[in-house]
Amino acid sequence: MNQEVNIVWRKCVEVLKDNLTPTVFNTWFAALEAQDFHDNTLVLRVKSQFVAQYIEENYIDLLSRVIRRFFGSDTQLEYRVLVDSTSGTAATYPSESTAMPAVLPVHTYTNNKVTNWDTQLNENYTFANFVAGETNKLARTAAVAIAKEPGKTVFNPLFIYGGSGVGKTHLANAIGNQIARMMNTQRVLYVSANTFKLQFQDAHNQNKIPEFLLFYQGVDVLIIDDIQFFAGLKGTQDTFFHIFNYLHQMRKQLILTSDRSPLQLHDVEERLLTRFKWGLSVEIKRPDRELRRNILIDKMRRDGIELSDEIIDYITDNACQNVRDIEGILASLMAYATLMESEITMDLAKQVVSRLVPVYSKEIAIEDIVGAVCEHTNIPEKSIKSRTREKSVVQARQMIVYLSKELTDRSYLDISAKVGKRSHATLIYAYNTIKEQMTYDKVLRHDIQLLEYELKK
Repeated sequence: MNQEVNIVWRKCVEVLKDNLTPTVFNTWFAALEAQDFHDNTLVLRVKSQFVAQYIEENYIDLLSRVIRRFFGSDTQLEYRVLVDSTSGTAATYPSESTAMPAVLPVHTYTNNKVTNWDTQLNENYTFANFVAGETNKLARTAAVAIAKEPGKTVFNPLFIYGGSGVGKTHLANAIGNQIARMMNTQRVLYVSANTFKLQFQDAHNQNKIPEFLLFYQGVDVLIIDDIQFFAGLKGTQDTFFHIFNYLHQMRKQLILTSDRSPLQLHDVEERLLTRFKWGLSVEIKRPDRELRRNILIDKMRRDGIELSDEIIDYITDNACQNVRDIEGILASLMAYATLMESEITMDLAKQVVSRLVPVYSKEIAIEDIVGAVCEHTNIPEKSIKSRTREKSVVQARQMIVYLSKELTDRSYLDISAKVGKRSHATLIYAYNTIKEQMTYDKVLRHDIQLLEYELKK
């Protein structure tokens, strides 16, 4: 039996190799062994519980599809971790992850309490492990208020936007998890925009649009992630428009996330964009240095890992784009330490960080940015501080503000001193202007990217 299982498992391994980078495959999958297959359950032997957990959190969708392809569509997965190598004792952990279905969730009610309702929420995303800082403070404050009184605050809808990996999905799920835990009569549903689209297409193809509408109109708290993927989907947008109107009128809570603000969404109907602005649109910005350090320390504490202050500072200074960079670096360090049975040194940290994120060799000063922009635009530095409103000078000034906020941790007050003591509101407007223009102006986007590259060298 074991020989037959190994033959089938080797087929799975070949597919996994083709779909993963060599580094990922060798780190997480190369040591997996198929130990048994019984009662439609495949038992995989792993080196540690950490490896099993990491695969569950990051690669379970791919692994599940491959296993079910070769072992059968009803196959379940278990991990067997060797706890004591001397005695041979082991612990078994069932896989807890399941692929999100395109079909609508099943639900029943008992004594007015929701039972068997699949919220589709990620239970790991809570307020308790969402690290707060200046760049997400307003969003978190609004989220906590909604979780206490869903549908009853002025934050309806709550439209959270920001770049990839800044915590939008985490915060949206935290709201849902808090409501589901504290108010068991509330029907909370988290769904990605892509899944909503697939559900709508299934309902349309099966002539079940009325049932589709009826289901969504029965939700009390609707969370839709990555709403920007509704762009260009007229049928999906029309249907969501009616769902939105009904839920809002009935004072049900809507929470939407996007990688850009409503003003920057393209190919989305104006009537929807108008409704997105009814409540609160709030941006989660890229984490500043203090928040990045706090996030790293928090994750270290939760994962039971210790790093020296030198390593913490090195990761903090280089993993500056988003939270996922921090998570990826920490997970890789843990993997190397576990698999290689060695301690985490500064050399190992530098090696891992250099593979995952760009390593900045110097701290960038606002003066460097002013000089680089003036040289690139051929505008004298004295003109930047002047009161002139000449278009080319205004744009150069705005570029300096944008790059200063993106590449340094300096405040608007510090930046103001370098651009002629402009007001706080003027600087915010300058930053947002460049950010928006970059979404459609290829020349400006190229100039900004070139300047960033030169400044980081």
